[in-house]
Amino acid sequence: MRTGISSPILALSGGRPQWEHDATVADIVKVFGTADKLGYEFMTAPDHIAVPPGIERGERFYDALATFSYLASVTERIRFLPYVLVIGFSHPLEYAKRWGTLDHLSGGRVTLGFGVGNLREEFDMLGVPFDDRGARADDALKALRAGLGKREVTYRGEYFRFENMVVDPHAVQEHLPIWIGGHSKRALRRAVTLADGWCPAPVSFRGPDWAKLKAMLDEVDKPDGFDVLVGPIGALDPIGNPGEVQEVLGTAAEHGGTVFRLNVRHSSMEEYLDQLTAYAELVGLDIQR
Repeated sequence: MRTGISSPILALSGGRPQWEHDATVADIVKVFGTADKLGYEFMTAPDHIAVPPGIERGERFYDALATFSYLASVTERIRFLPYVLVIGFSHPLEYAKRWGTLDHLSGGRVTLGFGVGNLREEFDMLGVPFDDRGARADDALKALRAGLGKREVTYRGEYFRFENMVVDPHAVQEHLPIWIGGHSKRALRRAVTLADGWCPAPVSFRGPDWAKLKAMLDEVDKPDGFDVLVGPIGALDPIGNPGEVQEVLGTAAEHGGTVFRLNVRHSSMEEYLDQLTAYAELVGLDIQR
């Protein structure tokens, strides 16, 4: 099971330990640098521009592109996954140019995560249409695929059109992976038909969520190499309870998961990094000694 990390510090919701609130830029670099050396596949960053105060999902959201661009210069292997970008907030060619440039600068280490979005206040604030966001998202994904990984691009769709435009620099990955967020059947169909992977909402360690996930996956024809990113709501304890880690990973694989998004129990940065190390050693990640 490939494993990435639900990044600490970059987004704060209820119950996050105090060290994340107080973390410095140096702390962010240390966390990402450690994950890079331990062989984790990716780390995440959120995408909200401005939100109403007091919402449950929290108020701190580091800008994913700015943060990853900085961290690309101090890491070597780890991939960068915005989890997830609200695709309606920008034109598809803006994503192709901005994230394609990061892919170029990082040596092909970008995986794009996109969602349709559901915070109407943010759409209204940005002057972005909300009611037809699903249809716009579908067309935007087609336009984005047409605009990624090549210098001269053309697309003609329902909402987006461009003809013989030049994107330079552009993504160096010939087929940059795109994963779709969302737990609905519509999100899964969008992922299967227009993308390379699906990021459903986190599921609990045990119970009916896993069965529901597998049932949804069994209803669709997944293309070869299709990824399903799964990760529990709760935090694992690789140091104190390695058996549960193995059990959860086995359950995830049995129910269709191909990539695991890790969240660990911790109360300090030192404990967080120790937990990352314990997990990497437990599951045999490619650790740089």
